[in-house]
Amino acid sequence: MQALDKAQEKQKPFFLYMAHYAIHTPIQPDMRFYQKYLDMGLPPVEAAYATLIEGMDKSLGDIMKYLDEKKLTDNTVILFMSDNGGLAAHTRAGKLHVQNFPLNSGKGSAYEGGVREPMIVRWPGVVKPNTRSDHYLMVEDFFPTILEIAGINQYETKQERDGISFLPLLTDQGMVQDRDIYWHYPHKWGPTGPGIGATSSIRSGDWKLVYYYATGKRELFNIPNDIGEKHDLSGEKPQVVKKLAKRLGNYLRSVDAQRPTLMATGKLAPWPDEVH
Repeated sequence: MQALDKAQEKQKPFFLYMAHYAIHTPIQPDMRFYQKYLDMGLPPVEAAYATLIEGMDKSLGDIMKYLDEKKLTDNTVILFMSDNGGLAAHTRAGKLHVQNFPLNSGKGSAYEGGVREPMIVRWPGVVKPNTRSDHYLMVEDFFPTILEIAGINQYETKQERDGISFLPLLTDQGMVQDRDIYWHYPHKWGPTGPGIGATSSIRSGDWKLVYYYATGKRELFNIPNDIGEKHDLSGEKPQVVKKLAKRLGNYLRSVDAQRPTLMATGKLAPWPDEVH
């Protein structure tokens, strides 16, 4: 709140970036809310996890209350998002990899449970309440979007800009430019589980292809029809697999992406479009 106070003292527009450490390991309870969740019958670790969520909610609520009190609400845009899917493996109680249901798996996974994030936007007088968009975005899109919201359209960047402004979505003026998006994780990450391992993926329209470097396996999903990624269509749609694998391989080569070395051969794992 002190940062907001300083902005008000100067009577200038402000940009506030608030990144919570929670919700993250180590899962330590916020004692303001802990007993409530224990009384609900949650295991201690899940009760602690729930307190972290409520603590984050409260801090956002405190900011919104401040905006109301200062009569800034109607002239402030709030963008709420996360950085990865929810934790669904180690340290969680009960059955693993189901905490993000109906999404499959969780943090560290190439499946939607690992890469799909929530996003909520409040912009009074512009974004209609209770509206929804299923158009996919990526975190790099926030940079050009925020600048365009602020009326900044002419600027230069030292590096190539990857993002595309999604202001047209917010103002109901059209769709964001169609494009493929990519994920590349050629490393080992902590626990094992569904979709966890050295992978590269591409989302193109309704289709998503996941490539596993260790096995050469390629999985194909139609996300709108199968958001839980339970039905691998690679055997039924070989031409779609071939097309997406080529796009994914071309992109990875264009950025000189790292690849893991296969222990059995000592050679680099093949690109997604080099397996058959």
